[in-house]
Amino acid sequence: MACASEPHGSAFSAAELEFLAEDEMIEIVPNLSMKALNFISGDFGPFRPQIATQVPLWLAVALKKRGKCTIRAPEWMSVDKLAQVLEAERDSEKFQPLPFHYVEISRLLFDHARDDIPDIYMVRSLIEDIKDVRFHKIGTGLEIISKERTYALRLKNLSAMEANIVRPFVTSALETFYKLSSSEMIQESNHVPNRQPQATNRGPRRQLKDR
Repeated sequence: MACASEPHGSAFSAAELEFLAEDEMIEIVPNLSMKALNFISGDFGPFRPQIATQVPLWLAVALKKRGKCTIRAPEWMSVDKLAQVLEAERDSEKFQPLPFHYVEISRLLFDHARDDIPDIYMVRSLIEDIKDVRFHKIGTGLEIISKERTYALRLKNLSAMEANIVRPFVTSALETFYKLSSSEMIQESNHVPNRQPQATNRGPRRQLKDR
């Protein structure tokens, strides 16, 4: 799925990330009776009216389009939860934990289940604000990397979309730093005179024997 023509083959398109996000589980409330559905990825159901059940997001969207269910927005998409995350993102240099595909999940629900999301306009606004704050942190981090020589980098709690944006740049930068470091080490070793190590008297050696 990654584009082979791109450097390191690491960048995904928005459509590819959305495709991966569709395997995330979500809760629906069916309005029909139906036997369990059998797929390669697993069995889902049986479905009973007004009894909530977990299904992959792609199946939830398919049933929603046919008017066979309502979709329950995940708990993290409530106004209260998102407001807490936004405040924490602004107050901390660290990235707050969010679902790996929070951007893709919210986009799919905005497109296909608008009527099932309470306070949808506030939810959409909060998610956009969270994305902006996190992007600012990413930009600051990349600026630091571009100015300082770094050999390893740990970015915790990045989402799929954010990691997809950062990965090509970070991979290229770390490889460049490594090559520069290797070249400098080779030059330094060429300037070191060929000296024979002198034996030093370190005193008697002791052997450990098994008792």
